[in-house]
Amino acid sequence: MARKLRIQYEGAIYHVINRGNYRRDVFGTAGAAQAFEKVVLEACALHGWRLHAQVVMRNHYHLAVETPRANLVEGMHWLQSTFATRFNRLRQARGHLFQGRYQALLVEDAAALARVVDYIHLNPVRAGATTPAQLASFRWSSLRVFLSAERPAQLVCADWLRQHGWTDSSAGLRAYVAYLIGLARDEAEQKRLGLQKLSAGWAIGTLAWRKQIAQDHAHRALSPGVEAGELTELKEAHWTLILERELKQAGKTAKDATESIGCAPWKITAARRLRQAGARYAWITAALRMGKTSSVRAYLCQTRK
Repeated sequence: MARKLRIQYEGAIYHVINRGNYRRDVFGTAGAAQAFEKVVLEACALHGWRLHAQVVMRNHYHLAVETPRANLVEGMHWLQSTFATRFNRLRQARGHLFQGRYQALLVEDAAALARVVDYIHLNPVRAGATTPAQLASFRWSSLRVFLSAERPAQLVCADWLRQHGWTDSSAGLRAYVAYLIGLARDEAEQKRLGLQKLSAGWAIGTLAWRKQIAQDHAHRALSPGVEAGELTELKEAHWTLILERELKQAGKTAKDATESIGCAPWKITAARRLRQAGARYAWITAALRMGKTSSVRAYLCQTRK
């Protein structure tokens, strides 16, 4: 099976997610959840990761991890295989525990990280596993650990607390918990902050940053070793860069694309370049405002002849 090529670089931050195979309750017992938390901390220690947040639900987990070295793949392989081995040995079982490969959404900076951490810590409330008032007491969340007297060295919060205007202190953490409880009760504010979008796609951050990442790692989006559809947003960001280049070379703007006819020669030239880069006809049609997909196919066919 083709394997998704992970984007890795020193200092990268990720929102990592995975679910139990067939959505089974991998962490349905306290022992399993506790064992997974232990393996996460071991993985952080072995691979030099900084763990900004985590939550373990019955059938899935969320991690916010920073990799000072470019070693997410190595660390995640160790983490999941080690936990699976221990889990199966204890239960005298065999087989895969998780559904396919984990998601690893790149996170732009501390500001984006703060939103991801909020999303992770709010997960038990969204799932109905606890109430906003009891959020800080949820057993399998890093929020509870941050408030305890025995916080592991791998678990850090200074960067994202600073984004809220607080320090890594008892007072700062108490202020954060009060903020989080209020946020848990305010679905409209969660929506305004875009928290519902932080577990989909490939990257969490500004459009300009995503475009730059797409440019720096375009070869990954075009690699035949990537599963179809897994890097759709990365590919589209790459196509957008090509479109911008073509518009600039033609002396045109996005407004010109809206106002010009679909069969304008400069549009056909741009469409041909985009097709050569692997862009889908439907995407080209919408981006260049060329009418119907069938028309774009016809234009390109005529130019080839």
